Amino acid sequence: LGHADRVAVHLADLGDAASYSVFVPRARTDSTGVDWSTGADAGTALPLSSFRIAHEGDSAADLNASLAAGQNLLLTPGVYHLSEALHIDRAGTVVLGLGMATLTPDAGTAAIEVGDVAGGKIAGLTVDAGAVESPVLIQVGPEGASASDAADPTTLTDVFVRVGGPWVGRAVTSIEVNSPGTLLDDIWAWRADHASGGVVDSTIGWGVNTADHGLVVNGSDVVATGLFVEHYQKNQVVWNGEGGRTVFYQSELPYDPPTQSAWMDGDSNGYASYRVADGVRTHAATGLGVYSFFDPTRVSEPSVAASAI
Repeated sequence: LGHADRVAVHLADLGDAASYSVFVPRARTDSTGVDWSTGADAGTALPLSSFRIAHEGDSAADLNASLAAGQNLLLTPGVYHLSEALHIDRAGTVVLGLGMATLTPDAGTAAIEVGDVAGGKIAGLTVDAGAVESPVLIQVGPEGASASDAADPTTLTDVFVRVGGPWVGRAVTSIEVNSPGTLLDDIWAWRADHASGGVVDSTIGWGVNTADHGLVVNGSDVVATGLFVEHYQKNQVVWNGEGGRTVFYQSELPYDPPTQSAWMDGDSNGYASYRVADGVRTHAATGLGVYSFFDPTRVSEPSVAASAI
């Protein structure tokens, strides 16, 4: 992180005279493997002058003013405490974090809200839930969003979300996707339910750092490649949109439901990790793994999950 920070500060000092750019690769279809091409047919190079280079301590109001003025965001390493959500209302906006820059909503808002626009790119970020419960931490499109572009999908790449861990965090849903055609590329959504080496941590507990779902998908034709969702207290993933697809899914059920009665989906024991809604007619999922470990240091009786998927 230190090296990344020095690089970021160096770029900021160079200002508009720097011949640096941020390369945004285009989405590929029917492809495998990594492509490091940087030609015009492989993506777009955005000049550094089109970015606000943000630093820890910058306010949400200032960051939103830059976004509203048509700038992209380059977030240097640090923890950004937000009094309101960052609003991405321009198609094609790029928000790129260096060194997994961390966004933390302090007032029960989302950290990021994407409007009904297509082509946005959010990458290289961690979102840590705050102590005031947020209904959702990252919202991609408002309810009923319709804007989409198959050739230039709204994309979340290397985006991690944590509820609890560094401090008490609370959120109902970590990521909600309403925009059709969104691409989720390497997503890790995690609720803390155990500490390292069996240490008792006061920031972690069934009734302390609460969170229902890691991902809720309402938009159609959403694709997830590399989806990791762990330890939430209800369904880890709820997929309501038609035509969804997941390629590789890894999930742990919560370690810490204190009793079976505390972890019931109606009359069913426990909650399935990956739930496709009853009304969905088409869905594809390849390479799914779900497993459980009910921590004897945290539970008073064993629990059972009736179904993983």
